[in-house]
Amino acid sequence: MTTIFRKSVLSVAGLAFAGGVFAGPIAAHANPVDAKPVAVAVQTGAPKPQGEQSHITLNGEQTANVKAIIAATKKARLPERAAVISIATSLQESKLENLGHLGDANDHDSLGLFQQRPSSGWGTPEQITDPAYSTTAFLKGLTQVDGWQDMALTDAAQTVQVSAYPDAYAQWEQQATDLVNQHWNS
Repeated sequence: MTTIFRKSVLSVAGLAFAGGVFAGPIAAHANPVDAKPVAVAVQTGAPKPQGEQSHITLNGEQTANVKAIIAATKKARLPERAAVISIATSLQESKLENLGHLGDANDHDSLGLFQQRPSSGWGTPEQITDPAYSTTAFLKGLTQVDGWQDMALTDAAQTVQVSAYPDAYAQWEQQATDLVNQHWNS
């Protein structure tokens, strides 16, 4: 009995160690955010947000962009989950600001709410900086991902965006969910 118990304890310890070795390098590359962590209220039936959540206060332009993302999602006849993924992605990529060219601070030729690149085939600069167009382009990419509806938000967003910080989208899930709940029927 002692040998079985000892092997069980060593197995659990080994898994914990392996998890730390694996997660450590991933966490080291996380994208720092100028936002304060908030408590997460888990809603019944909704997927549980992954990890620590961030939150920012939105201005009128950012709120208008939320509404534009929701309108484009509805026009595409996609469910609320698609809007949550889109808004969380935009929160990470641009803080819901429709960014033009940022000069030396620009990430290549990334523009708009989703930091899409004309050189990568997302559209012209004028198209990409149109919230309806950029959301529709993002949603087209999302719906081409098999099983996106059931994926963790960060996995679905990353599959479309191919970011250098693949886990960063998760931190915006609760705020995106709250925004969709607030504006979907308005």
